[in-house]
Amino acid sequence: MSPRRRRPLKKPAPFHVDERWAISYMDMITVLFCLFVVLFAMSTVDQNKFDKLRNSLATGFGTTVTQKIDTATGTVVPPDQANKDAQGFTNLDLAIKEVNRLTALEKQMNDRLTAEGLAQDVQFQIDQRGLTVKLVGSETFFQPDSSELTQRAHQVLDAVTPAIVPTNLEVSIEGHAANAITAYPSVWELSTERATKVLRYMVEQDGLPGPRVGATGYGSSRPVNADKTEAEHEQNRRVDIVVLSDQPETVRALIPEALKARVTGTR
Repeated sequence: MSPRRRRPLKKPAPFHVDERWAISYMDMITVLFCLFVVLFAMSTVDQNKFDKLRNSLATGFGTTVTQKIDTATGTVVPPDQANKDAQGFTNLDLAIKEVNRLTALEKQMNDRLTAEGLAQDVQFQIDQRGLTVKLVGSETFFQPDSSELTQRAHQVLDAVTPAIVPTNLEVSIEGHAANAITAYPSVWELSTERATKVLRYMVEQDGLPGPRVGATGYGSSRPVNADKTEAEHEQNRRVDIVVLSDQPETVRALIPEALKARVTGTR
C-alpha cells in the first residue's frame, strides 16, 4: 500500500501596503466606543453628586459661583461671604461699626468741650488710623516758642482724656511745628517736647495708662498747607492726639468707604 501523500501547505498571502487603513479604522472604532460609554455614563449620573464634583473642581481652580454653598464639602463661597468673621460680619460691616464707635467717641469729647466753652479750640478727623484730636495753634496751647502748656490746654486735655481712658485704645501724641525761626535749636526738638508735655499731662493728671501712649515729634516735615504766611505757620504749630483704631488693616482700609456710606445713608 502506497503511503498517503501530504497536501502541500499554503503560503500566507503577501501583506499589501494598501491594507494599513484597517489599523487606523480599528483605532477609530475603539475611540468611538469609549466616547459612547462616557456619554452613557454621564446620562445616568446622579445630579447632586455631579454638582458637588463641579463645585469642588471650581474651588480648586479658584472660581466662584453665585449661590451660597457649604465649604465643608469642597464647594465655593460667594465673594460677599468670603471675608465674614465668626459673627457673620464682612470687613465693610466691621469698618462701619468702627466708624460708629469713633464717631460716638468724638461726640462724647465734643460734648464735654462744648460744656466748657472749648469746642472752637479743637478739630476732629476720622480716617484709616482712627480718631485724631487736633490741638491747633501754639498761642492757644503753649507759651510762645515754648513747650509749656497753657491753662487753656489743661482744660482741653481735662475734657478729652476722660473719654479716651475707658476705650482701652492706644494713643499716639504727635507734635508738629512751622518752618520758621524759633528760640529752640530746631523745630524737631520743639515739636517733640510739646508732644511729650501733652503726653505727661494726660498720663500724670488725667489717668491715661502710660503703656497705651507714645509721643513723636515730626518738626515741620508734615505741614497742612504751604507754610509760608504767619497764618499758615499757626495752623502747622499743632499737636495731634491720635486715638488709634485696633481693627485689622483690612478693616481700617475700608474706613473711608464706611464714612461715605454713613454720609449717603447707603448702609
